[in-house]
Amino acid sequence: MNIGFDISQTGSGKAGCGYYTHAMIKAMLAIAPQHHYALYPSFGDFFFDAKMPLLNPYNGNRVNYGARHLTRETAGAFWNQPELEAALGHPDIIHANNFWTPVQIASSRLIYTLYDLGFTVNPDWSTGANRIGCFDGIFRSSVAADWVVAISEYSRAHYLRLFPHFPSDRVRVVHPCSRFEDSAQQGLPPAAVKRFGTGEFWLSVGTIEPRKNQRLLVEAYARYLQAGGRSMPLVLAGGKGWLMEDFQEYLAKLGISDRVILTGYVSDSEMIWLYRNCYANLYPSVFEGFGLPVLEGMHFGAPTLCSNATSIPEVAGDAALLLTPHEPEPWTLAMLDLASNQGSRHRLILAARARAKHFDWERSAASILAIYEEATRSPKRAAMSQTTSHAGDSRVENVG
Repeated sequence: MNIGFDISQTGSGKAGCGYYTHAMIKAMLAIAPQHHYALYPSFGDFFFDAKMPLLNPYNGNRVNYGARHLTRETAGAFWNQPELEAALGHPDIIHANNFWTPVQIASSRLIYTLYDLGFTVNPDWSTGANRIGCFDGIFRSSVAADWVVAISEYSRAHYLRLFPHFPSDRVRVVHPCSRFEDSAQQGLPPAAVKRFGTGEFWLSVGTIEPRKNQRLLVEAYARYLQAGGRSMPLVLAGGKGWLMEDFQEYLAKLGISDRVILTGYVSDSEMIWLYRNCYANLYPSVFEGFGLPVLEGMHFGAPTLCSNATSIPEVAGDAALLLTPHEPEPWTLAMLDLASNQGSRHRLILAARARAKHFDWERSAASILAIYEEATRSPKRAAMSQTTSHAGDSRVENVG
């Protein structure tokens, strides 16, 4: 097959979507090097990373880097041109991974990765521009995509509720997995936490933004300290997102500015160290398409306390303490209990490692490739719709 694959979010500042795409293409290249891969460092006009590498970072004899654009404007002009398929060389598959969707694809099979639809649930979780861009891309996918790959059963069900016209048998679930291949890696500590040893800090991973729910977590942590909980700092590992400009003021109001460590964006090596050495990994997110930090923490044996909302229980299974993301008190009580109960912590470590083994990139990549194969053997959705429409017209004529 000739596969066109969007890698536009896999640059140095990648987050969840980028990690999924990065790990997926690496796994596909490893298990199916016989295909031809065109990797697109830009894709559409919604997301653009001017710092994408100049040279293709993914190796393979049949791998080439697609057209690279230096500005959002030139990228937008390229991807919105009427003859896009010809410009791309008429690949068998075009796989979109960054919310944006082309709608002018006449023969290639268009595969669309669905992460989440949180922006349709609460406008306070993102900016207006992001909501519009995400909804535009997902709506266009409901019209133009031939197949949708959802990263969780929850996201699949949510998509079909919003777009019931999309054929449900063409929405498949392919789970992400940990981006870290070797669970024995030790990593290196971020500078901000070098003075702490194993089991001497709480950890929460994620971009600092409303949907990740750090406000509730720090309130729970403040109550934990007030209740006499073991003196361990709370480390928030993640870059600054949107709509949280007053977060430092909020920490000061709670009186815990000196107890909360904001690392900012951390490298993979630093993230490994944090997962391996935290007392527990706390993930209070209100809404997730999957919840990758839960799985990645479990990969390194991090005891896990996480939200019981949306897709997160699908990831955690029975290997974590599941808590409501809407009240701080259950988090405070769980932290107090875990801090004083080494037996419970040890059981969570064992359960986490066992749960992480259920997710494997080789299996996920094989599932994606099987969808590609099925897609190339199947008619495009447009052709199916035309057939149905003509059949309907014929029935009407016969009745007349």
